[in-house]
Amino acid sequence: MRRLLTVAAFMLLVPCSPAAGQSVQYRTSTGLEFRAEPDTGPVRRASEALAAAPRDIDRIIALGLAQAGARQYREAIWTFSSGLAFAPNDARLLRWRGHRYLTVREFDLALVDLTRGAKVDSTMYGIWYHLGVVRFARGEFAAAAAAFARAQPIAPDAGELAGSTDWRWMSLARAGRRAEGDAMLATRPDSLHATNAYAQRLRMYRGETPATELITSADTAEIQVATLQFGLGNWYLVQGDTARAREAFTQALRPGGWPSFGYIVAERELARLGARSAAPRR
Repeated sequence: MRRLLTVAAFMLLVPCSPAAGQSVQYRTSTGLEFRAEPDTGPVRRASEALAAAPRDIDRIIALGLAQAGARQYREAIWTFSSGLAFAPNDARLLRWRGHRYLTVREFDLALVDLTRGAKVDSTMYGIWYHLGVVRFARGEFAAAAAAFARAQPIAPDAGELAGSTDWRWMSLARAGRRAEGDAMLATRPDSLHATNAYAQRLRMYRGETPATELITSADTAEIQVATLQFGLGNWYLVQGDTARAREAFTQALRPGGWPSFGYIVAERELARLGARSAAPRR
């Protein structure tokens, strides 16, 4: 009986939560739909754990992360919202819901959550990093650079440090402050060794890797390709080569990489360039 009551209490927190499974997560302007993936166990286990303690913030976050792992991003938004219903100023919930609003292209809602989260807890890396991405997607490059400047010194590891350094350089360059960005790179703020796509892009910005060699035969995963192609497109755009920028942004739109920031912002860049945003033929 007690377990039934706790399950009922959890359901009351999320009375209108959309059904999980292969629900539509994002639909492009051309009608292309991207769907969630079926749960293979993590979502069910996290749901059961939360049902036993419906007001446990850590368990709410664990369920949201499990849902995001299955690309159930809208379901994750509902989960984080259930926590914010009774803990409206929890910076962790604002960070994660803002992140997932970004994933499904709800930029205004993401901006609200992340801006509010930054006021609640200005020491959280994930808030500043994702706020920077949202600002960049909106074309607010100076504000994006400021957010990444806040993220850089509190990056939790080498990969995240490379990411915030990369995005800060891109933001400064697009804000018309390329010299400031280059000076920042010259100080080697990303001195910790990283092997991710951002580290590859940083080598290109520094002239250590030619743009034509940025993407290698080992780069086959669609999120990796989206990340690299977007960085390449932004590089060409900064150089004034709009044609190559458009080509790279288009190549970033591989269907499997649709949740990645590279895909998301490549869509925005193509819209700004007046190009049709559609995934390339494979």
